Parts: sequence; C-alpha cells; structure tokens
Amino acid sequence: MRRLVPALLALALAATACGSEQQPVTATIESSTLTVFAAASLTESFGALGKRFEAQNSGVTVKFSFEGSSALVQKLTQGAKADVFASADQANMDKAAKGEVLDGQPSVFATNRLAIAVGKGNPKGIKGLADLAKDGLTVVVCAPQVPCGAAAKKVQQSSGVTLKPASEEQDVKSVLAKVQSGDADAGLVYVTDATSAAAKVDKVDFPESAGAINNYPIAVVKDAPQAHLAGLFRDFVLSAEGKQELAKVGFGAP
Repeated sequence: MRRLVPALLALALAATACGSEQQPVTATIESSTLTVFAAASLTESFGALGKRFEAQNSGVTVKFSFEGSSALVQKLTQGAKADVFASADQANMDKAAKGEVLDGQPSVFATNRLAIAVGKGNPKGIKGLADLAKDGLTVVVCAPQVPCGAAAKKVQQSSGVTLKPASEEQDVKSVLAKVQSGDADAGLVYVTDATSAAAKVDKVDFPESAGAINNYPIAVVKDAPQAHLAGLFRDFVLSAEGKQELAKVGFGAP
C-alpha cells in the first residue's frame, strides 16, 4: 500500500498536467472567428447562412463585412485579412485573382438580376425601365465600378434607354436606402434586395434585366487565417442547403 500511494499521486498529477495543457486548445477552438468579405446584396442570405454554419460548427463565429464588391477587392489587394470572398460579379473576382489574393479557383454559387425599387404603393406609377427616363423623377443607381452599376449600364446600352441618375451609390443597399427614405422615387437594385425589403418598397420587374445577369462567385482567400473553416463555409454556400437559403430572396441557380 505504501508503494501504491506515491504511484497513484504521480498519476493524478500527470492527468492534471495534461488537462491544463489541453485547455488553451479548447479556448482556441471556442474563439475561432471566420471572416467573410461579401457583396452588399448578400447581406440577408449570408447572414442567415452564417447562423446556420455557426449552429453546425460549435465554437465558430462568422464575422461578415458587407460592401460593394469593388471596395472589398481593393481592401484585399491592400492587405486586409479575410478568409472568404464572395463577389456580386465575375469581373471583381477576376481582379482579386489578378491581384493574387485568392487560394484556388472561384466557384459560381448563384445568379442575380436587376429590378426597379419604388415606394410602397408605387406612387409614381412606374411600370418599366423606360419610365425611369421621364422628367420629374428622382432616380438613383449604383456607380459603374460596382456590379449593380455595371449591370445598370449594360441594360441601358442594350435597351437604348438613357437614365440621368440623381446619384451613383457605392453599393446596392445605399440605392435601396434612398428609395426607402423617400429621397429617390426609384432605384435600380437587385431582385433579391427588393424582395428582402418587401415591407418597405415595391418591386417592378422589367424584361430588359435578362440581358445583364450577374454571376456570383465565391473563393477562399490566400493565406486565410482560418483556411480550413473557409473551405467548409465555401462548400456550405455551394451545397443544396446553401442554394435553398439563397433562393428564398430570389437568387437564381448558377
């Protein structure tokens, strides 16, 4: 018995030491934060997907930065740290690839098209794209370097309708905000944005939008701090569950 007690004590101390060594690992897992740079038009859908991802991956927090795709690319090429980048068009994803800030090939996960956002009840009686060129209307669009602005420009060129916007915003949510506040009578936004804000604006679809469909690609960022989680989130967005969530607000299939 005298020989057994020291042996048991040594074993207990070893177990305590091992437990203390494992604690920092657990803390690291619990504080894992996945940083996602995503186009502003993905705010609602990715917000919902982020919550699902957190629920399925205990100890993970998803932190989003929603802005215009061009602004996000600029930040990445200037050294901003992120794990995942999701763009509202291929052009800005190509810029990210050219800037050598991506890890692997991007994958298209959704498509989107433009719609006209107007005040509730459509007080100006706007029925289509041509109506936006009429005198007396305050119309806002996205800036040309932003995906929704590039799409608006393409639609005007193909339809022959020339708009005279009161302002060109840096992301689609800013366009939507001006319509919601009454500062603008109408704005060219994505179908998904108008659908998400259905309680505050009405949506007017127009056939010319079919000529400017935007592909939405996603990619893991080079030297991502959470590279493994980044890959898991990308795959989650591309999964059937991800597509189902995106479809709720009107995103099309790739």
